Amino acid sequence: MFEKEQADTQRGDIDRYKNAFAVWEAQHKKCVHDAGKAKDKVAAASARADLEALGPEPTPPPSTDRTVSEPTFEGLVRKLTEGQPSIGLFSDEGGQFLGGFAMSKDQRTKTLAALNDLWQGNPIQRTRSGDGCSTLFGRRLAIHLMAQPAVLRDFMADPLTAETGFLPRFLITEPPSTIGTRLHAKTRTNPAALGAFSKRLTAILETAMPMDEQTRALSPRVLPLSAQARDVLIQFSDKVETAMDGSGIYAGVTGYASKAAEHAARIAAVLTLWPDLDARQVEAATMTDAVELAEFYLNEALRLKDAAIISAETAKAESLRVWLLDKWQHPEILPSEVVQSGPNQLRELKAAKAAIKTLEDAGWLVKLDAGAVIRGSARKEAYKIATNKAT
Repeated sequence: MFEKEQADTQRGDIDRYKNAFAVWEAQHKKCVHDAGKAKDKVAAASARADLEALGPEPTPPPSTDRTVSEPTFEGLVRKLTEGQPSIGLFSDEGGQFLGGFAMSKDQRTKTLAALNDLWQGNPIQRTRSGDGCSTLFGRRLAIHLMAQPAVLRDFMADPLTAETGFLPRFLITEPPSTIGTRLHAKTRTNPAALGAFSKRLTAILETAMPMDEQTRALSPRVLPLSAQARDVLIQFSDKVETAMDGSGIYAGVTGYASKAAEHAARIAAVLTLWPDLDARQVEAATMTDAVELAEFYLNEALRLKDAAIISAETAKAESLRVWLLDKWQHPEILPSEVVQSGPNQLRELKAAKAAIKTLEDAGWLVKLDAGAVIRGSARKEAYKIATNKAT
């Protein structure tokens, strides 16, 4: 609604820009023409002076869009260049972005690294043969995606998304399903609360962002922590740090845990500024709430990462099971045969053996004694396929 209102208001600015550009373009062509036709130095100098006096071409009014849903990184940079210096990548169909061009196999590493830089608030540096070099300062990006569990678990199972530090920059959660309980009689509405929320959000959106008028670079002020809030944050940081050692609960999610304190600080800033954009500092009570939220999301990341890994391994084992039943022509199978002929994701021995172990634990494969003769040769490791296993 806010974007639409802003676009409606800006229509007059766009019309004025088009007229100003048409006038400038005509004058520019005339100056260039006169400079080319100049017959002496005096005339040429006069034409150049007219050209310099004309000045640069008028710039269009910045885009009023505050959100995008499925951009490439190049499109995102263009939006940050020509539009607002702070935008949100918001989508309730996050699978479109996670499965889109920007996250394709060839683009994923580049996109993840670039988005990580934006999260840090680093300048955007672009070097292209056609466009030359440019640097954008003071740009910010927020990302909020909703995706189906299967889509996100596959994404989380990719080591690249965690090892690059991309996913640990998110607050991830999977709320329990409400399917089967969404009865009409249980419907509750709260117009007063929603109205208050909408009113406050509108007021924040209408507040001018602190930025340089020429470059549109953001220059946000520092929001300090009170001494008590700092103590709360340090206690949380130390608690998480000690839980990252070899035997700690967060030893398997150190990427997420390492950013937990920063997440708490960011959350505390949002909770502080939501009711009062002019607040001078973060108080201890707000930091306590932020720590509780950050810890919840950290534990969710721990739970969902384990589920994603289990899901990925189970999927590989299932692909092997189906392949054995549908494609393999022998009652026994060797690990080397899985690597040579099996599903593509099992063409490495480590992955093949992990899938074989899963099927063995589930009773789909039975390990034969060492030295069993299979296809004319004694085998060190071989398995019998339990084709009569109940599905």
